[in-house]
Amino acid sequence: MEEMTLRSAAFDDHTVIPAEYSHDSGDVSPPLEWPEPPEEVVELALACEDPDAPSGTFAHWLLAGIDPSTTGLDAGERPTGAVIGRNDYGTDGYGGPKPPVGDDPHRYYFRLYGLSEPSGLRPGFTAEDLRVALQDKVVASGTIVGTFAR
Repeated sequence: MEEMTLRSAAFDDHTVIPAEYSHDSGDVSPPLEWPEPPEEVVELALACEDPDAPSGTFAHWLLAGIDPSTTGLDAGERPTGAVIGRNDYGTDGYGGPKPPVGDDPHRYYFRLYGLSEPSGLRPGFTAEDLRVALQDKVVASGTIVGTFAR
Protein backbone atom coordinates (compact mmCIF):
# COMPACT_ATOMS: atom_id res chain seq x y z
CA MET A 1 0.00 0.00 0.00
CA GLU A 2 1.28 3.43 -0.89
CA GLU A 3 1.66 6.08 1.81
CA MET A 4 0.06 9.50 1.29
CA THR A 5 1.21 12.31 3.57
CA LEU A 6 -1.82 13.86 5.23
CA ARG A 7 -1.18 17.33 6.71
CA SER A 8 -3.09 20.22 8.23
CA ALA A 9 -2.25 23.92 8.29
CA ALA A 10 -4.07 24.07 11.64
CA PHE A 11 -2.01 21.52 13.60
CA ASP A 12 0.96 19.20 13.23
CA ASP A 13 0.89 15.44 13.70
CA HIS A 14 0.36 14.55 17.38
CA THR A 15 -0.21 18.16 18.45
CA VAL A 16 -3.28 19.99 19.78
CA ILE A 17 -6.20 20.69 17.45
CA PRO A 18 -7.13 24.39 17.86
CA ALA A 19 -10.38 24.99 19.75
CA GLU A 20 -11.93 26.67 16.69
CA TYR A 21 -12.32 23.14 15.21
CA SER A 22 -14.06 21.71 18.29
CA HIS A 23 -17.70 20.76 18.83
CA ASP A 24 -18.14 23.69 21.21
CA SER A 25 -16.99 26.15 18.53
CA GLY A 26 -19.47 25.17 15.83
CA ASP A 27 -18.03 22.04 14.22
CA VAL A 28 -15.83 23.62 11.56
CA SER A 29 -13.62 20.91 10.09
CA PRO A 30 -9.88 21.67 10.01
CA PRO A 31 -8.08 22.25 6.72
CA LEU A 32 -6.34 19.16 5.32
CA GLU A 33 -4.00 18.60 2.40
CA TRP A 34 -2.42 15.60 0.71
CA PRO A 35 -0.50 14.77 -2.47
CA GLU A 36 -2.18 13.55 -5.62
CA PRO A 37 -2.96 9.85 -5.08
CA PRO A 38 -1.62 6.99 -7.21
CA GLU A 39 -3.11 6.59 -10.68
CA GLU A 40 -5.20 3.53 -9.75
CA VAL A 41 -7.20 5.51 -7.13
CA VAL A 42 -10.76 6.13 -8.35
CA GLU A 43 -12.19 7.51 -5.08
CA LEU A 44 -10.96 9.02 -1.83
CA ALA A 45 -12.58 8.50 1.57
CA LEU A 46 -11.85 10.27 4.84
CA ALA A 47 -12.59 9.43 8.46
CA CYS A 48 -11.87 11.14 11.78
CA GLU A 49 -12.24 8.95 14.85
CA ASP A 50 -11.45 9.21 18.57
CA PRO A 51 -10.35 5.83 19.99
CA ASP A 52 -10.16 7.32 23.52
CA ALA A 53 -13.89 8.03 23.89
CA PRO A 54 -15.45 6.51 27.05
CA SER A 55 -17.94 4.42 25.04
CA GLY A 56 -15.37 3.17 22.50
CA THR A 57 -14.18 4.60 19.20
CA PHE A 58 -16.28 7.66 18.30
CA ALA A 59 -16.68 8.70 14.65
CA HIS A 60 -16.39 12.48 14.21
CA TRP A 61 -16.29 12.77 10.42
CA LEU A 62 -16.99 10.41 7.53
CA LEU A 63 -16.65 11.29 3.86
CA ALA A 64 -16.57 9.09 0.77
CA GLY A 65 -16.86 9.66 -2.95
CA ILE A 66 -14.20 12.38 -2.92
CA ASP A 67 -12.86 12.98 -6.42
CA PRO A 68 -9.32 11.54 -6.65
CA SER A 69 -8.05 14.77 -8.22
CA THR A 70 -8.78 16.54 -4.91
CA THR A 71 -5.61 17.33 -2.95
CA GLY A 72 -7.09 18.98 0.11
CA LEU A 73 -10.03 20.53 1.88
CA ASP A 74 -10.32 24.04 3.24
CA ALA A 75 -11.58 24.59 6.79
CA GLY A 76 -15.29 23.77 6.90
CA GLU A 77 -15.35 22.55 3.29
CA ARG A 78 -17.78 19.87 2.13
CA PRO A 79 -16.28 18.65 -1.13
CA THR A 80 -18.52 18.83 -4.19
CA GLY A 81 -19.91 15.42 -5.09
CA ALA A 82 -18.72 13.75 -1.87
CA VAL A 83 -20.97 11.39 0.05
CA ILE A 84 -21.42 12.63 3.62
CA GLY A 85 -21.57 10.06 6.41
CA ARG A 86 -23.30 10.24 9.79
CA ASN A 87 -21.03 10.91 12.77
CA ASP A 88 -21.61 9.47 16.23
CA TYR A 89 -23.27 12.70 17.38
CA GLY A 90 -26.05 11.58 15.03
CA THR A 91 -25.54 14.35 12.49
CA ASP A 92 -24.16 14.39 8.95
CA GLY A 93 -20.74 15.88 8.33
CA TYR A 94 -18.04 16.96 10.76
CA GLY A 95 -18.59 16.91 14.51
CA GLY A 96 -15.59 18.34 16.31
CA PRO A 97 -13.80 17.10 19.42
CA LYS A 98 -15.70 17.26 22.70
CA PRO A 99 -14.02 14.89 25.16
CA PRO A 100 -15.34 14.78 28.73
CA VAL A 101 -14.07 17.68 30.85
CA GLY A 102 -11.05 16.57 32.87
CA ASP A 103 -10.09 13.61 30.66
CA ASP A 104 -6.51 13.30 29.52
CA PRO A 105 -6.19 14.60 25.93
CA HIS A 106 -8.00 12.40 23.44
CA ARG A 107 -6.43 11.44 20.10
CA TYR A 108 -8.26 12.20 16.86
CA TYR A 109 -7.13 10.09 13.91
CA PHE A 110 -7.78 11.71 10.53
CA ARG A 111 -7.35 8.96 7.93
CA LEU A 112 -7.44 9.36 4.17
CA TYR A 113 -7.99 6.30 1.99
CA GLY A 114 -7.37 5.92 -1.74
CA LEU A 115 -9.70 3.29 -3.20
CA SER A 116 -9.13 1.23 -6.34
CA GLU A 117 -12.91 0.73 -6.77
CA PRO A 118 -15.93 2.90 -5.93
CA SER A 119 -17.06 2.52 -2.31
CA GLY A 120 -20.76 2.38 -3.18
CA LEU A 121 -21.57 4.28 0.03
CA ARG A 122 -24.75 6.34 0.31
CA PRO A 123 -25.43 9.54 2.30
CA GLY A 124 -25.71 8.89 6.02
CA PHE A 125 -23.34 5.90 6.00
CA THR A 126 -21.76 4.89 9.31
CA ALA A 127 -18.19 4.14 10.37
CA GLU A 128 -18.99 0.43 10.17
CA ASP A 129 -20.37 0.88 6.64
CA LEU A 130 -17.08 2.57 5.73
CA ARG A 131 -14.98 -0.24 7.23
CA VAL A 132 -16.89 -2.80 5.16
CA ALA A 133 -16.63 -0.68 1.99
CA LEU A 134 -12.85 -0.30 2.40
CA GLN A 135 -12.12 -4.03 2.47
CA ASP A 136 -9.79 -5.05 -0.38
CA LYS A 137 -10.06 -1.60 -2.02
CA VAL A 138 -7.47 0.55 -0.21
CA VAL A 139 -4.32 1.07 -2.31
CA ALA A 140 -3.03 4.23 -0.57
CA SER A 141 -3.59 5.89 2.79
CA GLY A 142 -2.39 8.63 5.07
CA THR A 143 -2.97 9.59 8.69
CA ILE A 144 -2.54 12.65 10.88
CA VAL A 145 -3.36 12.60 14.59
CA GLY A 146 -4.50 15.62 16.57
CA THR A 147 -5.12 15.81 20.30
CA PHE A 148 -7.73 17.72 22.28
CA ALA A 149 -8.77 18.12 25.91
CA ARG A 150 -11.31 20.27 27.77
